[in-house]
Amino acid sequence: MAKNTGDGYRRGAVTDRTQMQRPDGLYQKRNEGNGHFMGVKKDGTPWKGVAKEPDGRDTPRSPESN
Repeated sequence: MAKNTGDGYRRGAVTDRTQMQRPDGLYQKRNEGNGHFMGVKKDGTPWKGVAKEPDGRDTPRSPESN
């Protein structure tokens, strides 16, 4: 499980989530299991520890692997 350290970085990776940059420049998370879109980060920087799309790894939970 990923944990924030409080020192500006995260130890571990966030699982079951990916992120993509929208055309307006903001980053949005997506649930890897069902493909539903989640939160949008308003400051324009990516989330720490969340894989970017396409990340090249098809996990058993990703819709692309079916």
